[in-house]
Amino acid sequence: MARRGPFTWLMLARLKEFIREPEVIFWVFGFPVLLAVALGIAFRNKPPDQVAVGVVEAEGAERIAVSLSAEQGFEVVRLAEADAAQRLRMGKISLVVVPGEPLEYRFDPTRPDSTLARRMVDDALQRAAGRRDAVVVKEALVTEPGARYIDFLIPGLLGMNIMSGGLWGVGFALVDMRTKKLLKRLVATPMRRRDFLGAMMASRGLFVVLEVVLMLLLGWLLFGMIVRGSLAGIVLLAVLGAFCFASIGLLVASRAKKIETVTGLINLVMLPMFVFSGIFFSSERFPALLQPFIKALPLTALNDALRASILEGAALADPAQLARIGIMLAWGGLSFVLAMRWFRWAS
Repeated sequence: MARRGPFTWLMLARLKEFIREPEVIFWVFGFPVLLAVALGIAFRNKPPDQVAVGVVEAEGAERIAVSLSAEQGFEVVRLAEADAAQRLRMGKISLVVVPGEPLEYRFDPTRPDSTLARRMVDDALQRAAGRRDAVVVKEALVTEPGARYIDFLIPGLLGMNIMSGGLWGVGFALVDMRTKKLLKRLVATPMRRRDFLGAMMASRGLFVVLEVVLMLLLGWLLFGMIVRGSLAGIVLLAVLGAFCFASIGLLVASRAKKIETVTGLINLVMLPMFVFSGIFFSSERFPALLQPFIKALPLTALNDALRASILEGAALADPAQLARIGIMLAWGGLSFVLAMRWFRWAS
Protein backbone atom coordinates (compact mmCIF):
# COMPACT_ATOMS: atom_id res chain seq x y z
CA MET A 1 0.00 0.00 0.00
CA ALA A 2 1.32 3.42 -0.93
CA ARG A 3 2.52 5.57 1.93
CA ARG A 4 0.09 8.29 2.86
CA GLY A 5 1.49 11.78 2.81
CA PRO A 6 0.84 14.65 5.24
CA PHE A 7 -1.95 16.04 3.05
CA THR A 8 -3.93 12.78 3.22
CA TRP A 9 -3.50 12.42 6.97
CA LEU A 10 -4.50 16.03 7.57
CA MET A 11 -7.61 15.71 5.43
CA LEU A 12 -8.61 12.47 7.20
CA ALA A 13 -8.11 14.22 10.54
CA ARG A 14 -10.35 17.04 9.39
CA LEU A 15 -13.05 14.59 8.28
CA LYS A 16 -12.93 12.72 11.61
CA GLU A 17 -13.15 16.02 13.48
CA PHE A 18 -16.24 16.87 11.44
CA ILE A 19 -17.93 13.51 12.05
CA ARG A 20 -17.35 13.76 15.80
CA GLU A 21 -19.32 17.03 16.00
CA PRO A 22 -23.05 16.26 15.52
CA GLU A 23 -24.01 19.93 15.65
CA VAL A 24 -21.75 20.66 12.67
CA ILE A 25 -23.29 17.80 10.69
CA PHE A 26 -26.72 19.26 11.41
CA TRP A 27 -25.81 22.75 10.15
CA VAL A 28 -24.09 21.42 7.04
CA PHE A 29 -26.64 18.80 6.00
CA GLY A 30 -29.71 18.92 8.25
CA PHE A 31 -30.46 22.64 8.32
CA PRO A 32 -30.62 23.17 4.51
CA VAL A 33 -32.88 20.12 4.20
CA LEU A 34 -35.25 21.35 6.92
CA LEU A 35 -35.28 24.85 5.42
CA ALA A 36 -36.03 23.53 1.93
CA VAL A 37 -38.83 21.29 3.23
CA ALA A 38 -40.39 24.08 5.32
CA LEU A 39 -40.30 26.64 2.51
CA GLY A 40 -41.41 24.05 -0.03
CA ILE A 41 -44.48 23.30 2.09
CA ALA A 42 -45.15 27.00 2.67
CA PHE A 43 -45.02 27.74 -1.07
CA ARG A 44 -46.54 24.47 -2.28
CA ASN A 45 -49.07 24.42 -5.10
CA LYS A 46 -52.39 25.49 -3.56
CA PRO A 47 -55.33 27.73 -4.42
CA PRO A 48 -54.69 31.48 -4.01
CA ASP A 49 -55.37 32.85 -0.56
CA GLN A 50 -58.65 34.70 -0.18
CA VAL A 51 -58.52 38.48 0.06
CA ALA A 52 -59.84 39.72 3.41
CA VAL A 53 -62.17 42.68 2.86
CA GLY A 54 -64.13 44.64 5.44
CA VAL A 55 -67.41 46.28 4.44
CA VAL A 56 -68.65 49.06 6.73
CA GLU A 57 -72.22 48.53 7.94
CA ALA A 58 -74.30 51.09 6.06
CA GLU A 59 -76.92 51.27 3.35
CA GLY A 60 -75.68 49.19 0.40
CA ALA A 61 -73.37 46.96 2.44
CA GLU A 62 -75.45 43.85 1.67
CA ARG A 63 -75.20 44.43 -2.08
CA ILE A 64 -71.41 44.90 -1.88
CA ALA A 65 -70.98 41.78 0.24
CA VAL A 66 -72.98 39.71 -2.23
CA SER A 67 -70.94 41.05 -5.16
CA LEU A 68 -67.68 40.01 -3.46
CA SER A 69 -68.32 36.29 -3.26
CA ALA A 70 -65.96 33.60 -1.93
CA GLU A 71 -65.89 32.06 -5.41
CA GLN A 72 -64.17 35.21 -6.64
CA GLY A 73 -61.48 34.89 -3.98
CA PHE A 74 -62.84 37.26 -1.31
CA GLU A 75 -63.45 36.77 2.40
CA VAL A 76 -65.91 39.50 3.34
CA VAL A 77 -66.74 40.64 6.87
CA ARG A 78 -69.29 43.36 7.67
CA LEU A 79 -68.05 45.64 10.43
CA ALA A 80 -68.70 48.86 12.26
CA GLU A 81 -66.56 51.71 10.97
CA ALA A 82 -64.29 51.85 14.07
CA ASP A 83 -63.82 48.06 14.08
CA ALA A 84 -62.98 48.11 10.36
CA ALA A 85 -60.35 50.82 10.91
CA GLN A 86 -58.81 48.81 13.77
CA ARG A 87 -58.62 45.61 11.73
CA LEU A 88 -57.08 47.42 8.78
CA ARG A 89 -54.48 49.01 11.06
CA MET A 90 -53.59 45.61 12.54
CA GLY A 91 -53.30 43.95 9.11
CA LYS A 92 -56.23 41.58 9.71
CA ILE A 93 -57.97 42.81 6.58
CA SER A 94 -56.46 44.25 3.41
CA LEU A 95 -59.13 46.75 2.45
CA VAL A 96 -62.16 48.58 3.85
CA VAL A 97 -65.10 49.38 1.57
CA VAL A 98 -67.41 52.18 2.68
CA PRO A 99 -70.77 52.13 0.88
CA GLY A 100 -72.05 55.40 -0.54
CA GLU A 101 -71.94 57.66 -3.54
CA PRO A 102 -69.12 57.61 -4.45
CA LEU A 103 -67.91 54.27 -3.09
CA GLU A 104 -64.89 54.71 -0.81
CA TYR A 105 -61.88 52.38 -0.54
CA ARG A 106 -59.65 52.67 2.51
CA PHE A 107 -56.29 50.92 2.29
CA ASP A 108 -52.58 51.28 3.02
CA PRO A 109 -50.73 51.98 -0.26
CA THR A 110 -47.43 50.81 1.26
CA ARG A 111 -48.81 47.29 1.71
CA PRO A 112 -48.77 45.23 -1.52
CA ASP A 113 -51.74 43.14 -0.34
CA SER A 114 -53.80 46.31 0.21
CA THR A 115 -53.00 47.71 -3.22
CA LEU A 116 -53.83 44.39 -4.88
CA ALA A 117 -57.07 44.08 -2.86
CA ARG A 118 -58.15 47.54 -3.97
CA ARG A 119 -57.79 46.60 -7.64
CA MET A 120 -59.46 43.21 -7.25
CA VAL A 121 -62.41 44.59 -5.28
CA ASP A 122 -62.95 47.47 -7.69
CA ASP A 123 -62.85 45.08 -10.65
CA ALA A 124 -65.42 42.76 -9.03
CA LEU A 125 -67.78 45.60 -8.10
CA GLN A 126 -67.51 47.23 -11.52
CA ARG A 127 -68.39 43.91 -13.16
CA ALA A 128 -71.33 43.47 -10.80
CA ALA A 129 -72.53 46.93 -11.82
CA GLY A 130 -72.62 45.90 -15.47
CA ARG A 131 -69.20 46.79 -16.86
CA ARG A 132 -68.19 44.75 -19.88
CA ASP A 133 -64.54 44.10 -20.74
CA ALA A 134 -63.47 44.93 -24.29
CA VAL A 135 -60.85 42.18 -24.36
CA VAL A 136 -61.64 38.53 -23.62
CA VAL A 137 -58.97 36.88 -21.48
CA LYS A 138 -58.29 33.51 -19.90
CA GLU A 139 -56.01 32.31 -17.11
CA ALA A 140 -53.36 29.58 -17.23
CA LEU A 141 -51.89 28.61 -13.86
CA VAL A 142 -48.19 27.73 -13.98
CA THR A 143 -47.60 24.70 -11.75
CA GLU A 144 -45.27 22.42 -13.73
CA PRO A 145 -41.85 21.48 -12.31
CA GLY A 146 -39.15 23.97 -13.24
CA ALA A 147 -41.39 27.03 -13.06
CA ARG A 148 -42.36 26.95 -9.37
CA TYR A 149 -40.91 28.87 -6.46
CA ILE A 150 -39.45 25.72 -4.88
CA ASP A 151 -37.50 25.05 -8.09
CA PHE A 152 -36.04 28.56 -7.84
CA LEU A 153 -35.40 28.21 -4.12
CA ILE A 154 -33.40 24.98 -3.89
CA PRO A 155 -30.38 26.19 -5.96
CA GLY A 156 -30.37 29.37 -3.86
CA LEU A 157 -30.33 27.38 -0.63
CA LEU A 158 -27.53 25.25 -2.00
CA GLY A 159 -25.49 28.34 -2.85
CA MET A 160 -26.18 29.84 0.57
CA ASN A 161 -24.99 26.66 2.30
CA ILE A 162 -21.82 26.52 0.20
CA MET A 163 -21.05 30.12 1.18
CA SER A 164 -21.78 29.55 4.88
CA GLY A 165 -19.81 26.30 4.96
CA GLY A 166 -16.77 27.88 3.32
CA LEU A 167 -16.65 30.91 5.57
CA TRP A 168 -17.58 29.28 8.87
CA GLY A 169 -16.11 25.83 8.18
CA VAL A 170 -12.73 27.22 7.17
CA GLY A 171 -12.46 30.78 8.52
CA PHE A 172 -13.98 30.21 11.94
CA ALA A 173 -12.29 26.82 12.40
CA LEU A 174 -8.83 28.27 11.71
CA VAL A 175 -9.21 31.12 14.18
CA ASP A 176 -10.55 28.70 16.77
CA MET A 177 -7.42 26.57 16.28
CA ARG A 178 -5.24 29.68 16.48
CA THR A 179 -6.74 30.79 19.78
CA LYS A 180 -6.22 27.29 21.21
CA LYS A 181 -2.55 27.34 20.09
CA LEU A 182 -3.13 24.32 17.82
CA LEU A 183 -1.76 26.08 14.74
CA LYS A 184 1.42 26.95 16.61
CA ARG A 185 1.90 23.30 17.54
CA LEU A 186 1.16 22.05 14.03
CA VAL A 187 3.62 24.43 12.41
CA ALA A 188 6.35 23.02 14.68
CA THR A 189 5.86 19.55 13.15
CA PRO A 190 7.51 18.41 9.87
CA MET A 191 4.35 19.43 8.02
CA ARG A 192 4.23 21.57 4.94
CA ARG A 193 1.92 24.50 5.57
CA ARG A 194 0.32 24.20 2.16
CA ASP A 195 -0.65 20.59 3.01
CA PHE A 196 -2.53 21.75 6.06
CA LEU A 197 -4.39 24.58 4.35
CA GLY A 198 -5.01 22.46 1.27
CA ALA A 199 -6.49 19.68 3.42
CA MET A 200 -8.87 22.17 5.05
CA MET A 201 -10.13 23.29 1.66
CA ALA A 202 -10.22 19.81 0.11
CA SER A 203 -12.34 18.44 2.96
CA ARG A 204 -14.78 21.30 2.39
CA GLY A 205 -14.99 20.35 -1.30
CA LEU A 206 -15.83 16.76 -0.37
CA PHE A 207 -18.67 17.87 1.89
CA VAL A 208 -20.06 20.03 -0.92
CA VAL A 209 -20.39 17.04 -3.25
CA LEU A 210 -22.53 15.31 -0.62
CA GLU A 211 -24.59 18.48 -0.11
CA VAL A 212 -25.34 18.76 -3.84
CA VAL A 213 -26.48 15.16 -4.11
CA LEU A 214 -28.59 15.44 -0.94
CA MET A 215 -30.35 18.68 -1.96
CA LEU A 216 -31.08 17.57 -5.52
CA LEU A 217 -32.33 14.20 -4.29
CA LEU A 218 -34.55 15.97 -1.77
CA GLY A 219 -35.96 18.27 -4.46
CA TRP A 220 -36.70 15.34 -6.75
CA LEU A 221 -38.26 13.07 -4.11
CA LEU A 222 -40.36 15.61 -2.22
CA PHE A 223 -41.20 18.23 -4.82
CA GLY A 224 -40.74 16.52 -8.19
CA MET A 225 -38.00 18.94 -9.21
CA ILE A 226 -36.47 18.22 -12.60
CA VAL A 227 -32.70 18.59 -12.98
CA ARG A 228 -32.14 19.57 -16.61
CA GLY A 229 -28.36 20.02 -16.56
CA SER A 230 -25.49 17.59 -16.23
CA LEU A 231 -24.98 16.33 -12.68
CA ALA A 232 -21.20 16.41 -13.22
CA GLY A 233 -21.43 20.04 -14.33
CA ILE A 234 -23.56 20.98 -11.32
CA VAL A 235 -21.11 19.27 -8.95
CA LEU A 236 -18.21 21.06 -10.64
CA LEU A 237 -19.93 24.43 -10.14
CA ALA A 238 -20.56 23.60 -6.48
CA VAL A 239 -16.95 22.53 -5.90
CA LEU A 240 -15.75 25.71 -7.59
CA GLY A 241 -18.05 27.69 -5.30
CA ALA A 242 -16.64 25.79 -2.32
CA PHE A 243 -13.10 26.70 -3.39
CA CYS A 244 -14.13 30.34 -3.80
CA PHE A 245 -15.72 30.69 -0.36
CA ALA A 246 -13.14 28.52 1.40
CA SER A 247 -10.48 30.86 0.00
CA ILE A 248 -12.41 33.89 1.23
CA GLY A 249 -12.75 32.17 4.62
CA LEU A 250 -9.01 31.56 4.60
CA LEU A 251 -8.39 35.24 3.88
CA VAL A 252 -10.80 36.39 6.58
CA ALA A 253 -9.02 34.13 9.10
CA SER A 254 -5.50 35.01 7.99
CA ARG A 255 -4.89 37.65 10.67
CA ALA A 256 -7.79 37.40 13.12
CA LYS A 257 -6.68 36.59 16.67
CA LYS A 258 -10.04 36.36 18.44
CA ILE A 259 -13.28 34.48 17.85
CA GLU A 260 -15.21 37.76 18.16
CA THR A 261 -13.10 39.31 15.40
CA VAL A 262 -13.55 36.53 12.87
CA THR A 263 -17.28 36.26 13.67
CA GLY A 264 -17.74 39.94 12.89
CA LEU A 265 -15.67 39.70 9.70
CA ILE A 266 -17.59 36.66 8.46
CA ASN A 267 -20.93 38.36 9.10
CA LEU A 268 -19.65 41.48 7.35
CA VAL A 269 -18.69 39.45 4.29
CA MET A 270 -21.90 37.40 4.23
CA LEU A 271 -24.47 40.14 4.85
CA PRO A 272 -24.35 41.84 1.40
CA MET A 273 -24.65 38.45 -0.31
CA PHE A 274 -27.54 37.34 1.90
CA VAL A 275 -29.39 40.51 0.89
CA PHE A 276 -28.45 41.00 -2.76
CA SER A 277 -27.42 37.64 -4.24
CA GLY A 278 -30.84 36.15 -4.93
CA ILE A 279 -31.17 33.36 -2.38
CA PHE A 280 -34.91 33.72 -1.79
CA PHE A 281 -35.89 36.03 -4.66
CA SER A 282 -34.34 37.17 -7.91
CA SER A 283 -31.51 39.69 -7.67
CA GLU A 284 -33.01 41.34 -10.77
CA ARG A 285 -35.56 43.02 -8.49
CA PHE A 286 -32.93 45.49 -7.29
CA PRO A 287 -32.42 48.79 -9.18
CA ALA A 288 -30.33 48.77 -12.36
CA LEU A 289 -27.81 51.06 -10.66
CA LEU A 290 -26.89 48.24 -8.24
CA GLN A 291 -26.76 45.44 -10.81
CA PRO A 292 -23.01 45.71 -11.66
CA PHE A 293 -22.17 45.44 -7.94
CA ILE A 294 -24.63 42.56 -7.43
CA LYS A 295 -23.41 40.61 -10.47
CA ALA A 296 -19.82 40.92 -9.23
CA LEU A 297 -20.61 39.17 -5.92
CA PRO A 298 -19.41 35.55 -5.82
CA LEU A 299 -22.68 34.21 -4.38
CA THR A 300 -24.67 35.89 -7.17
CA ALA A 301 -22.43 34.19 -9.72
CA LEU A 302 -22.78 30.82 -7.96
CA ASN A 303 -26.57 31.06 -7.55
CA ASP A 304 -27.09 32.18 -11.16
CA ALA A 305 -24.80 29.43 -12.46
CA LEU A 306 -26.53 26.72 -10.39
CA ARG A 307 -30.00 27.88 -11.48
CA ALA A 308 -28.98 28.07 -15.13
CA SER A 309 -27.56 24.55 -14.99
CA ILE A 310 -30.27 22.92 -12.85
CA LEU A 311 -33.37 24.65 -14.25
CA GLU A 312 -32.33 25.47 -17.82
CA GLY A 313 -29.74 22.80 -18.60
CA ALA A 314 -27.11 25.42 -19.48
CA ALA A 315 -23.70 23.96 -20.38
CA LEU A 316 -20.56 25.14 -18.62
CA ALA A 317 -19.24 26.37 -21.97
CA ASP A 318 -22.11 28.85 -22.42
CA PRO A 319 -20.79 32.45 -22.42
CA ALA A 320 -22.95 33.46 -19.45
CA GLN A 321 -21.78 30.43 -17.47
CA LEU A 322 -18.14 31.11 -18.33
CA ALA A 323 -18.53 34.67 -17.08
CA ARG A 324 -19.96 33.42 -13.76
CA ILE A 325 -17.19 30.84 -13.45
CA GLY A 326 -14.66 33.59 -14.12
CA ILE A 327 -16.09 35.71 -11.30
CA MET A 328 -15.83 32.82 -8.82
CA LEU A 329 -12.30 31.96 -9.96
CA ALA A 330 -11.23 35.59 -9.61
CA TRP A 331 -12.61 35.86 -6.06
CA GLY A 332 -11.22 32.47 -5.05
CA GLY A 333 -7.82 32.85 -6.69
CA LEU A 334 -7.15 36.37 -5.41
CA SER A 335 -8.35 35.50 -1.89
CA PHE A 336 -6.17 32.38 -1.81
CA VAL A 337 -3.04 34.23 -2.96
CA LEU A 338 -3.55 37.01 -0.41
CA ALA A 339 -4.31 34.50 2.34
CA MET A 340 -1.09 32.58 1.63
CA ARG A 341 0.84 35.82 1.87
CA TRP A 342 -0.76 37.20 5.02
CA PHE A 343 -1.63 34.06 6.98
CA ARG A 344 -0.47 34.17 10.61
CA TRP A 345 0.15 30.81 12.27
CA ALA A 346 0.66 32.06 15.83
CA SER A 347 -1.59 34.50 17.65
